[in-house]
Amino acid sequence: MAVPEQNAISQQDRAEMEADMLEAIGRWVEKEVRPIAREFDQADEYPAELVEQMKELGLFGATISPEYGGLGLSATGYARIVSRICEVWMAPTGIFNSHLIMASCVERAGTEAQKQKYLPRFASGELRGGIGLTEPNAGTDLQRIRTVARRDGDDYVINGTKTWISNGIKGNCLAVLVKTDPEADPPHKGMSLFLCEKGPGFSVGKKLKKLGYRSIDSAELVFEDFRISSDQLIGGVEGRGFQQTAGGLELGRINVAARGVGMARGSLALALAYAKERQTFGKPICQHQAIQLKLADMSTRAEAAALLVEEAARRYDTGQRCDLEAGRAKLFASEAALENSTEAMRIFGGYSYSTEYEIERFYRDAPLMCIGEGTNEIQRIIIAKQLIERC
Repeated sequence: MAVPEQNAISQQDRAEMEADMLEAIGRWVEKEVRPIAREFDQADEYPAELVEQMKELGLFGATISPEYGGLGLSATGYARIVSRICEVWMAPTGIFNSHLIMASCVERAGTEAQKQKYLPRFASGELRGGIGLTEPNAGTDLQRIRTVARRDGDDYVINGTKTWISNGIKGNCLAVLVKTDPEADPPHKGMSLFLCEKGPGFSVGKKLKKLGYRSIDSAELVFEDFRISSDQLIGGVEGRGFQQTAGGLELGRINVAARGVGMARGSLALALAYAKERQTFGKPICQHQAIQLKLADMSTRAEAAALLVEEAARRYDTGQRCDLEAGRAKLFASEAALENSTEAMRIFGGYSYSTEYEIERFYRDAPLMCIGEGTNEIQRIIIAKQLIERC
């Protein structure tokens, strides 16, 4: 009986810690994030001071185990934090989410030496970065990447180009997917994942300008005879990069889904506040039935999305397979964010096009959620295949 009791205490302590963390994040969002979001988004300026604050809050180590200096948050607790930030501004979550996917790859698949060397530095924010997957000719179909790492003694030499890489400019370390055996059949058996710290031969090609999701740098990265030690091969064995990446993307999709929940809720909050203030025909527009119907649908979408995220995160936390659940959460929550931001634009009417109102940023940011971490078309295929396999 002692073991279950200890587990119950541990779970209770974790829940209390995560609740306290969420409360602290909420205060930080209102005090530090909300006042600058519009200004930094419009200028497409990197929020350097916020990043330093995120270090202090422990966000760069949010899901890293305490033994390596992280907070060890559950996926459930982490998703709630992401949602809370995204109710106000989505961009800051990208600065630490891509970073945590990289950290997750190391913690799940790295050698013990790699974990000891990198995870504490990731958790503190000393080393920050993300994951380099996408290439000009390979997005969803990662097996078609062309970046190659060739063995040269105790080193590898990497050549190729990556694009749309979050934290590509401000980050100083990235997990980069390459081909160590370009002739492998099927191609995924010849793919490997390397931890690449910036240095000679690893350069930023250009910063990519975006419709939304501003203030986080998205960049093209160029590798020209970039020499790296074989010790940087995650896991120490070639040919496992595709699987290592796929495992990390489950957490990434939960994160994107959590962003969708936050943006759906944020759009609703903005629309509801405006509908209470704006008057037509002698009364606030929230008293018009046409507006009420929109608000009701927006609220339902947001909370249904939240439940799907909770289910996916719970399965992730308990070590169960969750590609189906993460896919459903990502699909529904991202579409909820897009629909809610669009409906909010309709409620705001002409004012929605003014940069003086926050809703136009939500409208620009939301479509990315339907594309990032696997398009929603791909999510539907994943969901269908899993349904067929499981049933």
